[in-house]
Amino acid sequence: MWFVGVLIALWFIIYLNLESISAFICNIAGLTSVTSDYARSVEFFIFEVPKVLMLLTLIVFLMGIVRSYFSPEKTRALLEKKSLFLGNILASVLGIFTPFCSCSAVPLFIGFVEAGIPLGVTLSFLIAAPMINEIAVILLFGLFGWKTAMIYVSTGLFIAILSGYFIGKLKLQKYVEPWVYEIKSSRQEIGEEKINFGGRIESGYAAVKDIVSKVWLYIVVGVGIGSLAHGYVPADFLAGFMGKSAWWAVPLSVLVGIPLYSNAAGIIPIVQVLLEKGASLGTALAFMMSVIGLSLPEAIILKKVLKIQMIFIFFGIVGIGIIIVGYLFNLIY
Repeated sequence: MWFVGVLIALWFIIYLNLESISAFICNIAGLTSVTSDYARSVEFFIFEVPKVLMLLTLIVFLMGIVRSYFSPEKTRALLEKKSLFLGNILASVLGIFTPFCSCSAVPLFIGFVEAGIPLGVTLSFLIAAPMINEIAVILLFGLFGWKTAMIYVSTGLFIAILSGYFIGKLKLQKYVEPWVYEIKSSRQEIGEEKINFGGRIESGYAAVKDIVSKVWLYIVVGVGIGSLAHGYVPADFLAGFMGKSAWWAVPLSVLVGIPLYSNAAGIIPIVQVLLEKGASLGTALAFMMSVIGLSLPEAIILKKVLKIQMIFIFFGIVGIGIIIVGYLFNLIY
């Protein structure tokens, strides 16, 4: 415990002085006396990469501890025999705290359907888990402030809950591959393994080792792209086709975002620069949501359990929800 306390204290000391540290490095490199586009790009990169990586490491460690209190079986049990709308709400909220990636979409889907959880509730979970994960929330909070982070969480939950609800009301079970329903449940009740707090801290360390090792390159690439745009793209360059005045900006950003594949850690630094260069908040959030929540690789994986009509309906309903949210926030902000 004392070692964890020392590490967390050290984290806060470095993080709170990160701007000064990065300025010192830039000064040694002779960048502070240069006002070129190249200098601005490098300064942005030197400051943002450690900032994002430090935020990611801390929150993944803390959420690794939180996740040790959950398991796929517990999540599934919580959702069983819930009414449709209540199930959609609960599934969407649980999606924030439950480990999820595209490769786990199929076994999660099968496990939920096998347990008798309605299709719409299952899809609410599959929408919320990648879109509103803790990495997205904490990075948004660190880079943009609590207001933008709360906007993102509330709109993401809104999309996940209503999309799953409408899909459930449409009774689309016929578009699920028949073999999924033919699987006979072989689950047995297993006593919950008791873990002491030391074991939960080890879960936090394991989560950092697993997740950070997988996403650090996305962060470096994302910040790298963002730093180039920060230094070389004129301040109002994107206002013309990603600003509020361009009515087609929101749907176009969603269409452009779907084929791209990135996680929150990789796309948020790019969104930061989009906003800086004149993109409106609603358009930028719509782009981010489509990249994270409607990735093409996930659609390919889900094709194993869903017929193509269901995938188009799923993407269509979620896409419309994202577009509505984009227009709404462009209107408000």
